[in-house]
Amino acid sequence: MNSHKARLPGRALTVALSLLLFGTIGDGRAREKTAAAPPGSSLDLANPLVGTASLDRKELIGNAPPPGEPLYTGMTTPGASLPQSATEAAPVNINADLSFPTGVPVAYDYRRPAMIGFTGGGSTYGARGAPMVMPVVGDWTVPPDYATSYYDKATEKASPGYYAVDLATFHTKVELTASQWTSLMRFTFPESHRSNVVINLRRDGGDVEVVNDRTIRGVATAGRRDHDADGPYFVAEFSRPFASFGTFHANLSDKGEGLGGEDVQAGRRNVSGSYAGGYVTFDTKAGDQVVVRIAHGHSAEEADQRLHAQDSDTDFDRVHASARVAWAKLFDRVEVSGGTPKQRTLFYSTLYHSFASPRMIARKGEHYTDAAGKDQVAAYDHYGPVPFWDTGRNQITLLMLLEPGVVQDIMRSELDRAHERGYMNTSFHGDHAVFLYDGAMQRGIPFDYAAAYDALRKNATDPRGPRGYLAEYDKNGWISDIVPAGNPSPPYAGGKAGVATTLEYAWDDHALADVARRLGKKDDADLFERRSANYRNVFDPSTGFFRGRTDDGKWISPFDPAEPYYNFMMKEGSGWSTLWLVPHDVQGLMNLLGGRDAFNARLDTFFSTPYQPRGICRDCTGVIGQYVQGNQPDQQAPYLYAWSGQPWKTQALVRRILADLYGSDASGYGYPGMDDQGSTSSWYALSAMGFYPVDPATPDYIIGSPIFDRIRLRLGNGKVFEIVARNNSDRNPYIQSATLNGKPWTKPWFSHSDIAEGATLVLTMGPAPSKTWGTDPNDAPPSMSAAKKDPQ
Repeated sequence: MNSHKARLPGRALTVALSLLLFGTIGDGRAREKTAAAPPGSSLDLANPLVGTASLDRKELIGNAPPPGEPLYTGMTTPGASLPQSATEAAPVNINADLSFPTGVPVAYDYRRPAMIGFTGGGSTYGARGAPMVMPVVGDWTVPPDYATSYYDKATEKASPGYYAVDLATFHTKVELTASQWTSLMRFTFPESHRSNVVINLRRDGGDVEVVNDRTIRGVATAGRRDHDADGPYFVAEFSRPFASFGTFHANLSDKGEGLGGEDVQAGRRNVSGSYAGGYVTFDTKAGDQVVVRIAHGHSAEEADQRLHAQDSDTDFDRVHASARVAWAKLFDRVEVSGGTPKQRTLFYSTLYHSFASPRMIARKGEHYTDAAGKDQVAAYDHYGPVPFWDTGRNQITLLMLLEPGVVQDIMRSELDRAHERGYMNTSFHGDHAVFLYDGAMQRGIPFDYAAAYDALRKNATDPRGPRGYLAEYDKNGWISDIVPAGNPSPPYAGGKAGVATTLEYAWDDHALADVARRLGKKDDADLFERRSANYRNVFDPSTGFFRGRTDDGKWISPFDPAEPYYNFMMKEGSGWSTLWLVPHDVQGLMNLLGGRDAFNARLDTFFSTPYQPRGICRDCTGVIGQYVQGNQPDQQAPYLYAWSGQPWKTQALVRRILADLYGSDASGYGYPGMDDQGSTSSWYALSAMGFYPVDPATPDYIIGSPIFDRIRLRLGNGKVFEIVARNNSDRNPYIQSATLNGKPWTKPWFSHSDIAEGATLVLTMGPAPSKTWGTDPNDAPPSMSAAKKDPQ
């Protein structure tokens, strides 16, 4: 957004926001109030700090990070939010305006010792959130030279809907909570005549105005209409009048040193420019509290409406209590018993992070701004885009189990967005929205699938659509790559990821063929089913790997399957990682590799060959052999032994991943790679319960090894699916036998129809692998291809 468009609309905005004078927050002194906790302990086991640290054992982090960069954390946030929250109140200890050292604008890293501020809204990862808010006692500085404060980790507390920390430098306690549309920040100050709150936009700046002695408003120059539900306008309301105020901005074009680079004026109400902001000062006694309530919008009027929405309470403790109730309703759907305290904490913490996306845009009846910038009234609970390359692989399935009604609204939101923009939303190199619709359709979630099919088909057939290499894929049956000049050492980011893209398109086509078939569109089903076999066109039998091809069809050489690439041949992974990216046809991949024995030998080698590439994949951490838990391409690989008759190896691997690759660092909060808005978290939550959806477009779940003695999952229809693991312990990770609803169960998988009306799966565990349970070829999970018969 240019500076002209970012200007506040003067008189109209003043009139709209003058309404802020009613319903202001009551001021007060420090009170020893505790939010009422709903019954049950699961909510208190969840710790949002989990995922904010990185692994620290060398054997688990490969060769990352590159020199001069920090090791990737899970890049989760410990801030306060609601499930699929529209906004978030979050701490910021990374000055992302100056650099993105981890490649994405993440706001918080547990290892950082100094806080630079707090945000009440912003992008998924938070570091673009504006405005920044910081309580500062005494001197303060104009951003980007933030007045930072050291904080004692022992004082840092996080729980669903709440975050608190003591700023040691300023002797000030900060507490955060949130409603659906507002963020609340409560600052408990020491005695001082200079208790300040500094509030500013980010580097690109914008306009800020001090409206009265309780209110600041503004608009960011860099609009985020396509990225955020909250919008670039903000209004911040204080619980008590401030004694004095001023405004400031930083002159980034001034390269000189000393005085004159910043423009700070006491008593001035309006300012524009980079880091535009205001400061307000309070005269406080020890324990005095100031609450700041912030709302955002795509217009000043929308920000004001959200500030005064029905659930936008002004009382911090009541908002905190409401947030706990909202989370408790979700957590009460999943009960686990057994395991260790650490395992239970990791489980509920990953379950918490699994609901980081998609973000709600508007509840039914509320206003929101559509993709064209037009004001709309939501006819249902409207959600933002799903990150399909990430959470489309697993988290969406978790939502289908727990909240099918939410999934309906997500599907409707995606379809409406497709009508607005012309194509169905997608991400990266796949077209994975079809997983959502096919998976929901096969799980019996009601929807107008015929309408969705039209949009999905357009994605898959229109070369102008989001499948960027569709014409080449359609013509050749595969997507080529251009060999970079000199074939530089990886990672190489300039290619088309031809191999991975071909595999992901084929996976999408298989799901779309299934939808077409269920809707009676036989010709389409046949077309997409043929295309779903295109993955075979990039398989090189001479190496036994999927391998890149140039546009003349020749295999790219040299080829080292252990090297990770970002966009050259592969997508954020190596040839080893990409080998297993055929979830829709595991049996077909097994056929290519030479049958069950050869497939198992290759999987064994995959999990045992040391990870020693030359190139660095930044978020490829959490390694076991060539396997990378910290990135999506091969996260289904541990479960593939279910197809090849050795499910005990899946059981052992899942236990190892859960134990070593989550929380095994010194802090106990470490993740492998990025969480990617709930994807890595969902892997843990599902696997800890004992099952995982290798292909989310199907209704099938592959059985792993639950770490709990009992899991009770209350499904969206109110029925209960219970898993009982008898004799379960760290020493007894192997399934010896199973029953489903009292009858013997020999398959290492089950389908949604097996549990939809409630079910009890009993697993008898033991210390040694069972070489008989789940090993019969007839008990293998479904696959697109049939097994090749051994020659007589």
